[in-house]
Amino acid sequence: MDLKEIYQNVVDGNADETVEGVKAALAAGTAPEEILAQGLIAAMDEVGRLFEEGELFVPEMLIAARAMQSGLALLKPHLVKADVKSAGKVAIGTVKGDLHDIGKNLVAMMLEGAGFEVKDLGVDVAPEAFVKAAQDGVQLIGMSALLTTTMSNMEVTVQALKNAGLRDKVKVFIGGAPVTQDYATKIGADGFAADASSATRTARQLVG
Repeated sequence: MDLKEIYQNVVDGNADETVEGVKAALAAGTAPEEILAQGLIAAMDEVGRLFEEGELFVPEMLIAARAMQSGLALLKPHLVKADVKSAGKVAIGTVKGDLHDIGKNLVAMMLEGAGFEVKDLGVDVAPEAFVKAAQDGVQLIGMSALLTTTMSNMEVTVQALKNAGLRDKVKVFIGGAPVTQDYATKIGADGFAADASSATRTARQLVG
C-alpha cells in the first residue's frame, strides 16, 4: 500500500478513501507508526503549510482534519498495541464565559494529527478544570478565547495554576481572534498561536 495515497486523501479531505487506505496499509502489514508518520502526520503538516500560504482556508482545513481523524480512529488501537510514543499530552479548552469552539476544535484535531494525546475540555472551561488537567499529568495547556471580554480568564487560569503550585509543571499556550503575542507575554503564557497551524508548531516547540 502506497502511503502517498493516504497522505493525498487526507490533504484532499477524502475521509472514506483515507479509511480504506489505512485499512489496506494495515492489511498489507505496514507498521501503524509508519502509517501515522508518513500518511497522517505528514499530510496535516502539509495542510498547515498550505493554510499558512493562503492556498487553503479554514473550511478545507477542517475537512482535511476530519479525514485525518477518520484514519486515526482506525489506527489508534494498533498504535496502543505497538506502544507508539505520543508527542505529548495536551489539555485544550475555550475559557470560562466563552462558547466559541470552531477554532478550538480545529486546533485539537491538528494536534491529534501531529501525534499529541489531546484532552478536549470543551467550552466555558473554568480555571479549576485546567488546574485539574495539570494535576492529571498533561504537559501542555491550550486556551482559546474569541471575545475580548473573556480573554481575562486566561490570566485568571495562569494565576490559578500558580496558586496550585503547578505553573512550572505545565507549558501554557493561548490563541483566538483577539489574542496577541503581547497579551501572551503580559499574562505569563509560554506561547502564542495565531491560528490552528501555528498552534501545532508552538506545541511541538514547547514540549521540546
